[in-house]
Amino acid sequence: MLVGVRKRRLIAPIAVLVLVLLVAGVAVVYPSVTAVACPQCYGLTEVADNLYAERGADRQRLAGLAADAHQRVAAFYGGRVTSPRLLACETRECYDRIGGGGERGLAVLNRAVLLSPRGLDPVIAAHEMSHVELHERAGDHRVPQWFDEGLAVVVADDLRYLKPAGSADRCLISSDEPLPETLADWLAAEGGDRMYALAACRVSRWIGTRTGPQAVADLLTDLEEVGTVPNP
Repeated sequence: MLVGVRKRRLIAPIAVLVLVLLVAGVAVVYPSVTAVACPQCYGLTEVADNLYAERGADRQRLAGLAADAHQRVAAFYGGRVTSPRLLACETRECYDRIGGGGERGLAVLNRAVLLSPRGLDPVIAAHEMSHVELHERAGDHRVPQWFDEGLAVVVADDLRYLKPAGSADRCLISSDEPLPETLADWLAAEGGDRMYALAACRVSRWIGTRTGPQAVADLLTDLEEVGTVPNP
């Protein structure tokens, strides 16, 4: 019995040590994941419901930005099924610390959004929130990356890539060329702004020839049968 007790006493701290090392490893390799789980561990504080920022940040501005972005998603879908945690950085040091790169914003694990100092805008926030909302609604079904990105532009009403709402055709440019189906292919594609505009054009036209935004909700329901988004 004494030997068994000693073994259990030895195993317990080893198990804790292994767990600590695993968590530390994740924090080093994927800081954005651990930052989402523990914003306070990265120097962020909650400035509004599910909204975290650096101490001394402009709380009123960030809260208004988040509310606007949430509203854009809700207005498109007629409601939201997600409420992603938002980590907003006003300094580059903050964004580097939580695992950001050169992008304006980033959706993490379909449950959170990271915003860089260049992404503190309701359009950018809504774009990333659109990814979270779409993936939650699609479940385990595959959505082509061009559709995901184009839809995010439409949901956010990003006028860098679309004409104003109410235009007969919102496309700035159009093409029948194949667009990237996977995230890896999208990231590897050249002509970033052009790709967003093409994807947004294709999605906006697809929506326009159907029942409007409701067509997207219907399509996501139909994924249970067709298994993937068809190429419009």
